[in-house]
Amino acid sequence: MPDYGVIADTSVTLQTVLTQALNALDPGGTPPVAEISDLQGTIATTPARLTIFLFETVEDASAKNRPKVVTVTPPTVTVKKPPMALLLRYMLTPWSGDRVTDHKILGRALQVLYDDAILSGPQLQGTSLVGTNQALKVTLSPLTIEERARVWYAIQKPYRLSVTYEVRVVNLDAISADTFVPAAQRNNQYLGPEAAR
Repeated sequence: MPDYGVIADTSVTLQTVLTQALNALDPGGTPPVAEISDLQGTIATTPARLTIFLFETVEDASAKNRPKVVTVTPPTVTVKKPPMALLLRYMLTPWSGDRVTDHKILGRALQVLYDDAILSGPQLQGTSLVGTNQALKVTLSPLTIEERARVWYAIQKPYRLSVTYEVRVVNLDAISADTFVPAAQRNNQYLGPEAAR
């Protein structure tokens, strides 16, 4: 089940899918790589790269009010809150030192995430996601130029060509659970007022 590592594993899943996709740009040489980045410091352009910057994590309102999770393992019953549904917002930015190459990197990323908008099964990476039935929906989520400029301003970098994506539903399991053993039998027989004495 998805634990606290699910955010990191979602980022690694994106990194793996995009790195494999970027191999097509230079199959015999040194293709660009995708890397998880906070965009701090100097970003190397050799080899060319596509940074994956997680800039916002919010609760996904579309998945609220899900029922509690009930697990029955005789003789016990475990009841947990439903997983917290997260929506992760990423900014993808190409870095090559050459504008045409930047455009190719960005075009390839857009192409693969359009064709493969739901990541599941063997594409999933990390202990929180591998072997689960989770499916991550990746959607292009454009920001206005002002919103994007605010993100760049917040990290104190000059504005660069970039695109933003939303990944949902990332399920983060609750920690606490209530475990109990149900009654084996019940007695519905009326005993009368004499039994109360």
